[in-house]
Amino acid sequence: MKTFKQIVEDARQQVSELMPWDVDELCRSHPDTLVLDIREECEFASFHIANSMLVPRGILETACEAEYEDAVPELITAREREIVIICRSGNRSILAAQTLQTLGYKNVKSMQTGLRGWNDYELPLINAKREVLDPEQVDLLLAKGFSSAVLQTDRRLQS
Repeated sequence: MKTFKQIVEDARQQVSELMPWDVDELCRSHPDTLVLDIREECEFASFHIANSMLVPRGILETACEAEYEDAVPELITAREREIVIICRSGNRSILAAQTLQTLGYKNVKSMQTGLRGWNDYELPLINAKREVLDPEQVDLLLAKGFSSAVLQTDRRLQS
């Protein structure tokens, strides 16, 4: 039996990783890079990288195949495209990158340290209203964890 940590470490041997500043530079120099956020919808609504695409980890495999109702056309046709997968800490994204490689995607990388690291370097994050968030505000959301982010997102969306 393996632990989650061991599974992530095994995947790390097969997947290339970029640091947040490298992802920022890649997106600036290659604007066609697909930044794929695999967190849950409520996490994404709280904060995300501008122009990133949300495909939650739970539907990733079916989002890559045209025959499923979760299919995402842009993702289906991105098998040769540069893709950087992101999550909160860099663990889910490494597993998602490994999955996409298994599905035949050629240029997949995971962002090491996830959005925690992105925010630590004070790279811009936006909310569902496309407002740029203060890094300290994002730190508070991260510190409170997923369930608090869900509640805050639900409250904001209801107002």
